[in-house]
Amino acid sequence: MLIISNPEKKSIRKAMAAKGKITIDQGLCKSCELCITVCPEKAIRIAESFNHRGYHPAEFIVETCKGCSLCAVMCPEVAIEVYRE
Repeated sequence: MLIISNPEKKSIRKAMAAKGKITIDQGLCKSCELCITVCPEKAIRIAESFNHRGYHPAEFIVETCKGCSLCAVMCPEVAIEVYRE
């Protein structure tokens, strides 16, 4: 069996990859870190600052988000909204 690699198809796949963005309501976040655990792109981290409840809330840091929604599904406080491009 002969497999021929076509670099043009690889670039097409990259161009068609999903892009997303999330917003996190830092006032609702209790810093449980469930969103960080499930994010396949490692696009979320814990902030250094405190929210009004005294927690270090999660924050969106990387533009590699694919909009998979795993973080929003896992968030017990429903503090994450996902937007897809």
